Formats: sequence, structure tokens, C-alpha cells
Amino acid sequence: MAPMNSEVSQGFLFLAGVFFGVAAVAYFLGCFNGAVIVSKYILRNDIRNHGSGNAGLTNFHRVFGGGLTFVVILCDVLKAILAVLIGTMVIGTVVGGWMGPVLGKYWAGLFCLLGHMFPCMFQFKGGKGILSGGTIALMLDWRIALVVWGGFLILTALTRWVSLGSCWAGASFPFATWFVYHDVILLLLAILIGGLILWKHRTNIGRLLKGEENKLTFHKKKETGV
Repeated sequence: MAPMNSEVSQGFLFLAGVFFGVAAVAYFLGCFNGAVIVSKYILRNDIRNHGSGNAGLTNFHRVFGGGLTFVVILCDVLKAILAVLIGTMVIGTVVGGWMGPVLGKYWAGLFCLLGHMFPCMFQFKGGKGILSGGTIALMLDWRIALVVWGGFLILTALTRWVSLGSCWAGASFPFATWFVYHDVILLLLAILIGGLILWKHRTNIGRLLKGEENKLTFHKKKETGV
């Protein structure tokens, strides 16, 4: 029995190491926040000192506008794609079956979002995860992407409140996950991902309820300090 227990322990430690490694890589990829990198190191004007103070695409566009917005989009999309691909290949290979690759996507996606929202290299002040989260949804399943992105685009187009569409994305993500996979582990990971997005938008939710939320504009916004 001792050799068998030893093999089980070694297998568990190996599996734990794989998940930890993927989590660490995905987190550090997430830390490469496009809005902070472009504003702080290219424009020499940290986005977190302007507008809402959020290091995200919407605030960057409102404050700076211009072609560099595309660079922010590209950075946040590519890091999410790379993190999910790593999770898919590594965990998919170790776990196997249909569950392995999907679990790898959710696991890597969660930690990529954590890195984006709480980047250790930028004093843990990051973005709200909508662009990276939307990219992760696209890589998961077209049905999940349809629910998340469809609601986001419709609500944003009708109201011009990006935050309202973002809240839909976070709230609908666990339901879409359960509808597609019917798996408790994936549902729990989806709840964490969706919950993080909603929590990061808690101030927006408060402004929405008061009717004070800023609306999307396609022009550079003058500095207001709010």
C-alpha cells in the first residue's frame, strides 16, 4: 500500500504544480495592462491619474482617444488569447478528455483576469476586465460568446452605457456556462470570473442606479476630474 500511496501523492503534487504553473503564467500575462503601458510609458501620462482613474479601455478612450486606443485593444486581446492557449494545451494534455482543454481555458482565463485587474507590477491597480474577459468568452464556446457579447453590444448600443453592457457580460457568463457544459467545476470558475467583473463595476452600478453614469462617446473627452 505504501508505494501506491506514494504514487498517488506524487501524482497529486504534479497536478497541483501544473495548475499552479498555468495560474502563475496566466496571471503575469494579465499584468501587461495595455492602458497603463501605453499611457505611462508611451504617452508619459498615467491613465490612472485621469477620468475615472480606471486602467481600462473605456477610460483610456475617453481621456486620450486617438489611434493608440487600438494598441490598448491589441495588448489586452493578445494576452488573453495567449493565456487561454497555454491553459488549453498544458492542462488539456495533463487532464485529458473533453474536460481538460475546457478546464484549462477557464482556469487560465480566471488568473489572466486577476492579473489584468490587480497587476502586481502596477501597484495592483488595473482595469475591469471586459475586453480580456470578452476575448476569453470568444475562445470558450460560440454560444457563450453569443450570450455575453450579444447582450453587451445590444445594451451598449441602446443606452451608450458601456458599464451596463459589462454588467450583463459578468452576470450572464455563469448562466451561459451552465447552459453549455452542465459542469459544477466550470460553473464555479464562471461564477468567480463573472463575480470579479461585477465587483470591479460596483461603482458603475451605483452611478447607474442614480442615473449619473457617463455615456459612451466617440470623441476625446475633456478632463473633468470625475
